Amino acid sequence: MSLPLEGRSAIVTGAGRGLGRAEALELARLGASVVVNDFGQPGRDGSGEASAAPAEEVAAEIRAAGGQAIAHTGDVADHERARALVRLAIDTYGKLDILVNNAGILRDRMIFSMSESEWDSVIHVHLKGHFNTTHFAAAHWRERSKAAGGPVYGRIVNTSSEAFLAGSAGQPNYAAAKGGIVGLTTSTALALAKYGVTANAICPRARTRMTEDVFQGFQEPADGHLDPLAPEHVSPLVGYLASSAAANVNGQLLVVHGGMVAVVERPKVAAKFDSAKEAFTFEELDELISPYYADRPPGETFAASEVLGLKRG
Repeated sequence: MSLPLEGRSAIVTGAGRGLGRAEALELARLGASVVVNDFGQPGRDGSGEASAAPAEEVAAEIRAAGGQAIAHTGDVADHERARALVRLAIDTYGKLDILVNNAGILRDRMIFSMSESEWDSVIHVHLKGHFNTTHFAAAHWRERSKAAGGPVYGRIVNTSSEAFLAGSAGQPNYAAAKGGIVGLTTSTALALAKYGVTANAICPRARTRMTEDVFQGFQEPADGHLDPLAPEHVSPLVGYLASSAAANVNGQLLVVHGGMVAVVERPKVAAKFDSAKEAFTFEELDELISPYYADRPPGETFAASEVLGLKRG
């Protein structure tokens, strides 16, 4: 019996540690040949000297388990390095089938304290990094589709965050980048569907180097049990979305952690107000809208974590 991803090739960015590592291992377990990308900087803020070691170690782990993997050390936020990454997958495995965008950094600060560089760097790595790899992968699939005269196989799994869904007071740069990734994903899904490519985004919750201080108040695992926030709870969904079984899943946003997957609907209209005349006046808007919000605490409408049941355990 063949494996779900047998004969497929994949790129996983930021795969030297945490979520990316778990995702690369899962894709390999399902039969994919994997390019393990990681810039290898020790600091979660993107600081420190880059190292090939994290990517090399994960690639070696995959090969030791009988799979195929090569390492790539490079910053996906650099346009030309992203091009080289996609080219490496194509040259090594003959084609690219799966792109998992996971690479990212954190530079947390309240909006009134955040510097321009702290804003720019996070947007650069997360949002531009997702764009760069997606751009070159999309061009590859479009060329293959034209040559084949029909759809080919392509899967994109992007990484958003609950910081975008529910807000995160100390992460305006990160929340904005993750919201932008959702917009990029849905646009890409529409643009590439005719070529046989799907694009989806996940909001994973996992205990990693990136979130070591975020989840201090969350329940720790009991002895002998898998941590509810282990990356291994997220990676199976990535494997599924990368497979042919998920051919009808496109342009979707899914929250995943601890044995739960929640499909997030696109925003819906919660209330609608019509002007009595051709255009609203200030007084009419005050009369219609103010009562609607009068009994609602500030921020209630954005409490996505409560809606999804994503509470601290």
